[in-house]
Amino acid sequence: MNAPVLILPGFGNSGSQHWQTLWELRHPDWQRVNLGEWDSPVCDDWVHALDVAVQACPSPPVLVAHSLACLLVAHWVHRLSRVPKGAFLVAVPDPKSDSFPVSAHGFVPVPLVPFMFRSLVVASANDPLGSLAYAKHCAMAWGSTFIDIGQAGHINADSGHGEWPGGYDLFQQYVDE
Repeated sequence: MNAPVLILPGFGNSGSQHWQTLWELRHPDWQRVNLGEWDSPVCDDWVHALDVAVQACPSPPVLVAHSLACLLVAHWVHRLSRVPKGAFLVAVPDPKSDSFPVSAHGFVPVPLVPFMFRSLVVASANDPLGSLAYAKHCAMAWGSTFIDIGQAGHINADSGHGEWPGGYDLFQQYVDE
C-alpha cells in the first residue's frame, strides 16, 4: 500500500496493548494523530487536528479509526479540505449508550450523510459502547461496507484483541481492493 495511514485512537487514546498501537509499531511509517485532549475531547478540536494531519500527508491517506474517532471522521467529512483514500472504522459508539463518555463534547448529533470516499465499518455484536444495529445504521448512512465480527466486545485490548490479526487481515483486504 502506497497511501499514508493515519491512526485515529478513540477516547483515552489507544494503550500499549491496543491493536492500533501494535499495528503502528509494525508500520513505523504510519502516523498516530495527536487529537489533543484524550479524556475530555471536544469534537471541533479533534476535527481541526485531523484536518491538519490529512493536509500534511503527501497523498490522500487511509484513516484507521477506533470508537469515538469513528464519530470524529463523520464530523470531519462536512469540513474536509482533502478527501482521504478511505476509512477503516472500528467499534462505532452510540452517543445514547450509558457507556458513552460524558466528558466527550460536541459529537452529537452524529452526521449521517454519505462519505465521499470508500469506508468499512467493523462492529461487534456485544460492544458495550454501541449496538450492532447502531453501527449498521451508521454504516448504511455513510455508504460504508459493514462487517459484523460476532461477539468481540469493544474490539480493543480490554476485550482481548491485542494484535487483532483478523482485523489486520480485514484491513489488508480493504486497502487492496
